[in-house]
Amino acid sequence: MFEEYLKFYQDFPTPGIKFVDIIPYLQDRDVFAKVTAEVGRLVTAPSVACPEARAFLFASPLLLDDCGVDNIILFRKRGKLPYSGNDLQTIEIMKEYGADKLIYRNSDIAAGKAEDGVFHVTIVDDVLATGGTAEGIAKALEATTIEVAGKEFKVKVNEFIFIVELDGLNGRDRLSEIAPVYSIAHV
Repeated sequence: MFEEYLKFYQDFPTPGIKFVDIIPYLQDRDVFAKVTAEVGRLVTAPSVACPEARAFLFASPLLLDDCGVDNIILFRKRGKLPYSGNDLQTIEIMKEYGADKLIYRNSDIAAGKAEDGVFHVTIVDDVLATGGTAEGIAKALEATTIEVAGKEFKVKVNEFIFIVELDGLNGRDRLSEIAPVYSIAHV
């Protein structure tokens, strides 16, 4: 249903890569509303983690929906996330283009709601290719302990939600060992 709106660019950003352009989802009010509603239907956690930058566009509207999301945890590139003290955490991820690093703040996790000693998080991203970014985020989150008011809380990834999944790259296989994987469109 949503696949018909996608555009594709061969050899972008590097030779051999077929880039999936999700910008058409953002250019049509009705399509964007349907995509974000579908993401909201799949979310089971009160906090959503999303890597920059396109995932921000699909995760943020969930704060306005009735799906129960009340917190967004941003994962950004170095130098893009303000912080104080030792709040920043750095993770290394392996993307289809090579290694990269993302930064997040423990205080962003702590801003969410904990249930039974656990901060539950849904990871939302734009494209599932090899799964390296989502896997790095999930492993970092689940290895994190958050202290709030003298108590320690674990973090649990409930599910992964992607706007588009590139089926031939098998990213789903590595992520399904961590949590269920859902995709709005498949190519």
